[in-house]
Amino acid sequence: MLQANPDLTQREIAESLGVSTSGLNYCLKALINKGWVKVHNFGLSKNKFGYIYMLTPLGITEKALLTSRFLKRKMAEYDALRAEIESLKDETAVAAEVNATNRM
Repeated sequence: MLQANPDLTQREIAESLGVSTSGLNYCLKALINKGWVKVHNFGLSKNKFGYIYMLTPLGITEKALLTSRFLKRKMAEYDALRAEIESLKDETAVAAEVNATNRM
């Protein structure tokens, strides 16, 4: 969001994320302290204080790493769910077979 719209106000960012403005401010300060986000004073910004929030090169790298870890975790979850579904299908087939045999 910051990369696409660096001149969003904290209120706009907070509303988009569904968090309070004070909560967002707290998180932005943490990201700034980590060196992932940089604040620039920008006179043309729609933000009444004239700030823009930009990801730093370190922030962009961290974003890529987080995305990669997220995708790996989701793929592992997907594989586990797929294996569980196959196992349940096999159990269902065996149960249906046993029921069919018992009816004869």
